[in-house]
Amino acid sequence: MSRTSRTAGRKQNGTGAIARGIAAQVVDNVLCRGQTLERSLDGLASDSSLDRERAQIKALSFGALRWHQRHQAIIALLLDRPVRRKDAVLEALLSVGLFELQDRRQPEFAIVSACVEAARFLGRGRASGMVNAALRKFQRESTALLEQVMQTDTARYSHPPWLIECLRRQRPDEWRQILEAGQRHPPFWIRVNTHRTSTGAYRQRLEDETGVPAVMCPDFPDALRLATPLPVDRLPGFHEGMVSVQDAASQLVVEFLEVSAGHRILDACAAPGGKTAHLLERTANAAQLLAIDIDAGRVNVLEENLDRLGLSATTLAADAREPGSWWNGEAFDRILIDAPCSATGVIRRHPDIKFLRRETDIDALAARQYELLEKLWPLLKPQGRLLYTTCSLLDQENGQPIARFLAGRPDAHLLQPAKESLLTWFGPQTGPGYQLLPGAGNTDGFYYALMEKRHP
Repeated sequence: MSRTSRTAGRKQNGTGAIARGIAAQVVDNVLCRGQTLERSLDGLASDSSLDRERAQIKALSFGALRWHQRHQAIIALLLDRPVRRKDAVLEALLSVGLFELQDRRQPEFAIVSACVEAARFLGRGRASGMVNAALRKFQRESTALLEQVMQTDTARYSHPPWLIECLRRQRPDEWRQILEAGQRHPPFWIRVNTHRTSTGAYRQRLEDETGVPAVMCPDFPDALRLATPLPVDRLPGFHEGMVSVQDAASQLVVEFLEVSAGHRILDACAAPGGKTAHLLERTANAAQLLAIDIDAGRVNVLEENLDRLGLSATTLAADAREPGSWWNGEAFDRILIDAPCSATGVIRRHPDIKFLRRETDIDALAARQYELLEKLWPLLKPQGRLLYTTCSLLDQENGQPIARFLAGRPDAHLLQPAKESLLTWFGPQTGPGYQLLPGAGNTDGFYYALMEKRHP
């Protein structure tokens, strides 16, 4: 919809209808077009006519997607017949309305009225009566409807059945808490650039300038967890490179790898560069770091992030699985493989993952992950260390490829983190490596396997 149409729609329908209508379009882009939530929301960033609604659109889109599996079950009970495929945006609109009615931050009559007007805003005026009837029925019968749909795990936990079953099988004692953690709002972590300031000093500056307190943790020495999320523009010194937004889980990379100034480091799947930057910050920007990524556009983002932080690395758009096309023959002291994965450990930050990932994707991802291990291990010096990480919770992407790799490589020896206190953060071991579960210590779900090259 054009900016002119939105401006006209604002006059006719009011801002509430516009926010809900555009949120429905964003949700529909994920559900029916396979677009990431981030990309769909980014598409609105340049439209100044939406400045007043942007935060609300984002909140509604996240909320509707976070609970959409449950909403689908409710919608099936509210409607006499399913929504036609060509009108699928109406199901997304009902999901937005159901999220708001259960979130209870606005008066119910205002929510229903705005969703009815949003149907007209979306060019589905004939369906406005259906939207009105469905949402009012939920108002009247919400207790009974919720009790009915909560009989299934798909609706109860609002995750896809294949993922629920996989977690139930692999984590029989933790699967419920994992799914529940995936539905919570994530905490807001930042990483202090300790090449420029100390964590304690930045914490004090943050509270002095914004009034927002933050928590420190000895096992995550560069991390602060803010009591309240802040836009990056409100983080003191952000544009001057004093701080970055990064979950604590991925900050453990530097604790595992133990990098030093002068080390030759390969970051094999580096974009957008959070871990690359952290490695450089820990070495006072004195490591020889090669950061590569297969996507040239993402490499540009990586370079922008390094520039903001005042850090330098050699960057390259290349396929890490084809070192013959980019490696100069000089071995590395440290290699980081932050492997492309299902991202099932960060669902609470990216609820669209529940719709964009399929069970059939996992084998292909696992094959690619194993290939990265096989192709990059020969690039490591003797006594060098390789860290394999994912933000997945699935054993097919974590313990299984590592076990297979170790079985075929007698010179690969699995190590535990040097800082023994880190072991208390991880879930029960079900194979080689260490798994952080989402919610544990207020971190994302993350997997680590650290290996050292020794003589067999």
